[in-house]
Amino acid sequence: MFGNKKTSNMAKGSENGNPEKLNRIVEGTVIEGEIKSESNIRIDGIVKGVTTTQGRLVIGPNGVIEGEVVCRNADIEGTLNGKITASELLSLKSTSKLTGDIVSRRLAIEPGAVFTGTCTMGAKVKDLLQDPSSNTEPKLARAK
Repeated sequence: MFGNKKTSNMAKGSENGNPEKLNRIVEGTVIEGEIKSESNIRIDGIVKGVTTTQGRLVIGPNGVIEGEVVCRNADIEGTLNGKITASELLSLKSTSKLTGDIVSRRLAIEPGAVFTGTCTMGAKVKDLLQDPSSNTEPKLARAK
C-alpha cells in the first residue's frame, strides 16, 4: 500500500551501497571548478571544469558539462563538451550531445544520440585507468 516498487535508475545502479547518497546540481545552477565525490551525481545545471566521482554520473536533459569527467558509470541525456572516462559503462541516451573524447570499458548509444570525437573502449581501458603512468598510446576508433 505504502511501498512504491518503482526505483530510479540511480537507486538501482548505486555502486556505493546507499542509493540515498546522491549529489544533485539543479537547473539554474552554474559551477566553475572541480567537483570530487565518492557517491552518485546528477547534473541538471551547468558545470565548467573537472567532475570526478567513484559512482554514477547522470547528466539530465538540460544538464551541461564543459570539461573533463571521470566516473565509474554514466548516463548522458544532456550535453557534454570535453573528455569522459567511464571505467565501466557509458550510456548515451537519445537526447544526448557529446563532443570530445570517450574512454570507456563499455558503450551504449541510443538512436538519436549525437557523438563527435574519438572513442577508446574495451577491457584494456580499465587497465589504462588503473595505471595512468603507462606510456602506451591506445588505438583510437573514430566516430562520425
